[in-house]
Amino acid sequence: MFMFLEPLAGWRHVKVTAQRTKQDFAVCMNEMIEVHWPGAKKVRVVLDNLNTHTPASLYERYPPEKARHLVQKLEFHHTPKHSSWLNMAEVEISVLTGQCLDRRIGSRVELESEIAAWEIERNERKATIDWRFTIPNARDKLKRLYPVYDGR
Repeated sequence: MFMFLEPLAGWRHVKVTAQRTKQDFAVCMNEMIEVHWPGAKKVRVVLDNLNTHTPASLYERYPPEKARHLVQKLEFHHTPKHSSWLNMAEVEISVLTGQCLDRRIGSRVELESEIAAWEIERNERKATIDWRFTIPNARDKLKRLYPVYDGR
């Protein structure tokens, strides 16, 4: 599953693929730009650290001109390796799991149908994430990941 999420707007879209290949990632990035945010000058994408989540994946899937167009519209941000739980998409996936995927689902068609119904309901409610993790909280909890300024 690939999660598209605009947390402040209360919008999400889940794309189900057979795998999570570079090709799948590239198709999702194209869909994000061409379908979901075609008028955007720049789209910030928060990603986990999978080796498939790179601009190179776009060049492997599309002709150079198309890949370059997509890369210029995307701004990649990777979550820290040991704190990916900060990723709001993971919070939304957790909600999806608890509300929809907490049982055996027999086929991909059934999975897509269940996710679509969940997505429609969440989007109609404009359900947002109540994000309470602030920068000071992050600096305290993740102090080993932040550089220490010694005043020199």
